[in-house]
Amino acid sequence: MEFKHTSVLFEETMENLDIRPEGTYLDGTLGGGGHACGVVSRLQGKGRLIGIDQDEEAIAAAGERLKAYRERVTMIRDNYANAVEALAGIGVYGVDGIVLDLGVSSYQLDNEERGFSYRYDTALDMRMDQRQSLSAKDIVNSYSETELTRILRDYGEEKFAKNIARHIVAARRDKPLETTGELNEIIKAAIPAKMRAVGGHPSKRTFQAVRIECNRELEVLKSSLDGLIGLLNPGGRICVITFHSLEDRIVKSAFRKNEKPCTCPPDFPVCVCGQVSKGTVITRKPILPTEREMEENPRAKSAKLRVFMKKN
Repeated sequence: MEFKHTSVLFEETMENLDIRPEGTYLDGTLGGGGHACGVVSRLQGKGRLIGIDQDEEAIAAAGERLKAYRERVTMIRDNYANAVEALAGIGVYGVDGIVLDLGVSSYQLDNEERGFSYRYDTALDMRMDQRQSLSAKDIVNSYSETELTRILRDYGEEKFAKNIARHIVAARRDKPLETTGELNEIIKAAIPAKMRAVGGHPSKRTFQAVRIECNRELEVLKSSLDGLIGLLNPGGRICVITFHSLEDRIVKSAFRKNEKPCTCPPDFPVCVCGQVSKGTVITRKPILPTEREMEENPRAKSAKLRVFMKKN
């Protein structure tokens, strides 16, 4: 299957990166190479792009898409959580801009075998990096009812988290859960019929929660943003596109903390904590897709772009 992914908020991201033609840029979620292609096509002279992705198929697809620019492009198969170390490994200690397009790609959702989507009946997988051992199947079959309730509630914002967790644990007593179809049926049985009729597919929130847990998505985001901001050269910008409120809250909080890190009580006349601002939040409110983009690409509807600029 061809790796296809429509880059959301593309023009808005290019504009807010404020690309320097001879700069060095990092795409930490390379995917099919859409944003990366936009960046590298604007580079000249010493301009360079480094792309990171943990998905082997994404790296292959991006390599194909970016082959006209191969002299400017370096691709690394890794998680963006390790970006600072990965770039140091190739002698890069500062970049002029960073793009993170979070969440799951259209290709991953549409590829039946990967098990990300509730639309297909296939093996429970959901691993973005096929080298890791933990899969969705392991989570639904080995996590306790309490742990399942927590991830469905916290990562899926699922109202019926406790009941779904209870149904999963009861079902696996008979035999291990193997497929997305089996999980769909369990979720359906756990949600009252009148509630299933509203708010989209009943499995949407559970699948999101299991995927986030499987790939440690929020943990990785939370632990990476300070380091990525530290990687920026003076005046450099980081653009982060999120797709649900959990991610957006983490990005908003990290950007705000890096802009105003002072921990002194508000009534102190001068700062004594020694925390110094790293830069400025460019987007006081997130940038949202246009009506036209949402019509052309329904998956863009929940996207939000936030931008932070490193102090000069």
